Amino acid sequence: MTSPAPVLDVNDLAIFYGDRIAVNGISFTALPGKTTALIGESGSGKSTIAKAVIRLLPPSARIDRGSITLNGQSLLAASSRTLNTIRGRQIGFIPQDPGSSLDPCIPIGRQVGEILRLHTSEGRQERRDHALTLLEKVGLPDPGRCFSQFPHELSGGMKQRVLIAIAVALAPGLIIADEPTSALDVTVQRQILDLLDRLREENGCSVLMITHDLAIARDRAHDVVVMQHGVVAERGLSDSLFSAPHSPYTRRLLRDSPAFHPRIPPARKVAPAQVPALEVSNLTITHRTHGGRTSPTVRNVSFTVQRGTTHGIIGESGSGKTTILRCLMGLIAPISGSVRIHGADAFGGRPGDRGPFRSMQLVYQNPWSSLDPRLTVRRIIEEPLRNHFDENRSWRLQRIHTLLERVHLKPDILERYPSDISGGQCQRVALARALAAEPDILVLDEFVSALDVTVQARILELLTELQNDLGLTFVFVSHDLAVVRQISDTLSIIRHGQQEEYGRAESIFSHPASDYTRTLLQAIPGKSASDCL
Repeated sequence: MTSPAPVLDVNDLAIFYGDRIAVNGISFTALPGKTTALIGESGSGKSTIAKAVIRLLPPSARIDRGSITLNGQSLLAASSRTLNTIRGRQIGFIPQDPGSSLDPCIPIGRQVGEILRLHTSEGRQERRDHALTLLEKVGLPDPGRCFSQFPHELSGGMKQRVLIAIAVALAPGLIIADEPTSALDVTVQRQILDLLDRLREENGCSVLMITHDLAIARDRAHDVVVMQHGVVAERGLSDSLFSAPHSPYTRRLLRDSPAFHPRIPPARKVAPAQVPALEVSNLTITHRTHGGRTSPTVRNVSFTVQRGTTHGIIGESGSGKTTILRCLMGLIAPISGSVRIHGADAFGGRPGDRGPFRSMQLVYQNPWSSLDPRLTVRRIIEEPLRNHFDENRSWRLQRIHTLLERVHLKPDILERYPSDISGGQCQRVALARALAAEPDILVLDEFVSALDVTVQARILELLTELQNDLGLTFVFVSHDLAVVRQISDTLSIIRHGQQEEYGRAESIFSHPASDYTRTLLQAIPGKSASDCL
C-alpha cells in the first residue's frame, strides 16, 4: 500500500533575518488526515516556518533556499494574487492569542462572514446562514446570540472557537494552529483540541500544530518535529519519539516538562504555634451588574497558608481566582469574611490603611505587559526602591545588583529594555522588582504559563531557591495543574466562586474528593506521559 501524497512538503528550507540565520535546512511533510507538531523553545524557528508557509514573513526576512509545496504547488513561486486565493481556501490559520486576533469593533458574525465574502459568491443571507452553521459546528452554545456579539462579550475558549470556525470555513486541506490552547484552562483546552481532532477527521485535512507543550504534542500529534536553534534536533512518530528520544535536546525537554517528569515538593514541617502568613476565612465578594444589582462572585472561601509554604489556587476562567487575588492585594474589599496577614486583619483598620498589605507583592502573568516598555531594567527595579526606602542612589544601585544576582541575571542587562530581552529574563526582572520591596508573601498570577518548558523549569527552580533562602510564602495561581502539583504544598480548587476542595496538594491530586476535581485531572494533557519514560 503506497503512502498518500503529502498536503504540505517543506524541503531544505533556510531563512535569514538580515545576517542571522533563523531556519537552516528544515525538511518535513504533513500528511492528509494527520497532525504534525512542531515543538521547541522560543526562538527555535517554529513560527518563522509557519509564516513562511503562508508567505507572511516580515520584510526583514529572506528565504535563502529550499522549497514549500502545497498539494504539489510551489508556494514560494506563487504570485500575490495566487496566494490570496490559497490563504483561507486551501490553508486555514488559527493564531495564538484569541484576545488580539479578532477585531474588537466588529460583531462575530461579520468576522466569520468576511472569509465567505472574499472567497465565495454567496449572497448576504447565504453568508449569514453559513456563518451560523460554522458557529454551531465548532460547538458554540448559542450561535444566534454569538453572531451579533462582540469579542469582549465572549470567553477565551469561545473566541478560540470563533477563530477555528474562520479557519475551517472553506474546508481547507491544511490548518496551521499556532499555540491554539496556550492561554486556555485545562478543560477548555481539551475541548478545543477535541474539536480540532473531530474537524480533521471529518474533513480529512492536515493539521500543522505549533506548540511548546510537549504533553499536547504527545497526545494529539501523529508526527513530531523537534526544533532547536533553527535546525531539526529530532523527528519521528509521536509514540516512538516520546517513548525513546534519541536527541539529548529532546531528552532535556522531556526532563524539564512537569507532565513527563513530575516533581513533588518535599513536605515542610510547620510549628503548630506559628501564626500563619495568610489566613482567609469565609471570604465573600460581590460585584455590581449592569442593572445595578449586586451578585456574589466569591462565596465563603477559606484557606490558610503557613509561612514558607506555597498555596496553589486552581480554577477555570471566571471561577473567581483573579477576584480572590485582587482581594488579597487589598484592591477589592469583601462584603463578609476576613483576610489576616501575619495575624493582622487586613481590612480592619482605617479606610485607605494599607499597612498589612505592605508585606505582599504581586507578580503578573505576562512579563511584557507588566513591565513599562519605556524604562530600562535598572529603572524598573529602582522604582520600588525609591517608593519604599529613603536611601541614596549609591545604596539603590548596590541593592539593584544584589537583586539581579538573586534572580541569576547579569549586570549587563541593566540598560536594556524589556523588548531587548527574552521572556524568561523579563519574568526574572519582574521577580526582582517584586523582591525589591522586601515582601514576606509573593502572589504569583499564572507566573510561568507563557514560558517554554525549559525556561519554566529554571524559573520554578529559582522560586524554590528563593523560598528556601528567604523564607518566602507563595500564593500560586495557575491553570497548569502539572506545574501546580510540582510547586504547591496546599491547594484550593475554585469553581463558580466556591471552593470545591481544599487541603494538602498531593492528597488532592492522588485522591480527589469532588467530581469537578476529577474532571480537571482527567483533562490534563499527557497525564500518563511520565509512565513512558
